[in-house]
Amino acid sequence: MLAITLDQAKTLAIVIVVGLLVLAVAWAWLMKTIVQKLIGVAIIVALAAVVWFQRGSLQDCADKVKASAAVTGVDTTCTFFGQDIHISASR
Repeated sequence: MLAITLDQAKTLAIVIVVGLLVLAVAWAWLMKTIVQKLIGVAIIVALAAVVWFQRGSLQDCADKVKASAAVTGVDTTCTFFGQDIHISASR
């Protein structure tokens, strides 16, 4: 399984959110009817929101690991869309 670091996952999330927002604008410009525009933009913005909230959840997990690492000193993993993200105790 592909393991990515916390920083890579956070960067990837931001890139995906920006890409989805650009796609939403392009979708609105290309579609002809108002209904197509509204549905398409709503779906794409919802996907961007899901990615952004996953990123926030990953950051919260990393912060908890950092707080507990001072006590335990053990590396652990968090998840980002089902992918394991390695968080080192030294972070």
